[in-house]
Amino acid sequence: MAGGVAVVGLGVGGGLVAGELDSPVFGLAQGPFAEDPGCGRLADRYPDRLGGATRDRVTFAGLAVWGHGTVELRCGVNPPGPTTDACVSVDGVDWVWREAAGNGRKMLVTYGRSPAVEVSVAGSVAGLDAVLVDLSRLVAPIREGAGCLAAAPL
Repeated sequence: MAGGVAVVGLGVGGGLVAGELDSPVFGLAQGPFAEDPGCGRLADRYPDRLGGATRDRVTFAGLAVWGHGTVELRCGVNPPGPTTDACVSVDGVDWVWREAAGNGRKMLVTYGRSPAVEVSVAGSVAGLDAVLVDLSRLVAPIREGAGCLAAAPL
């Protein structure tokens, strides 16, 4: 009888691993504050399409993915403190540019908003400006507590 239980457990566990390997968010970790109610309100408003890509099915709190990982959003990340990193203001939302680890992705995180939102965009996305405008509309309802001192308008 114990052998039957082990086989069933192995089968279920193998199915979970296979499902995660097929997931477009494999390797994308939730932010430490992903369960923040602000992230839940944001998730209720995720657009079905972004930058011409369709939103992928993701069941993890605080995560959204479009175009099989072309655009990845993590709500509930640690907000950046004062920084000398480049900052851009898009429709009243300040974004701090973060360097990606050599993979050609553009990384940005909201500045002065809590919960903070991090976005990773593949270098292949031609309409980055339009994506940032749409994302800024999405996160604008999150209360702003501070702004970048020298934000360059987009």
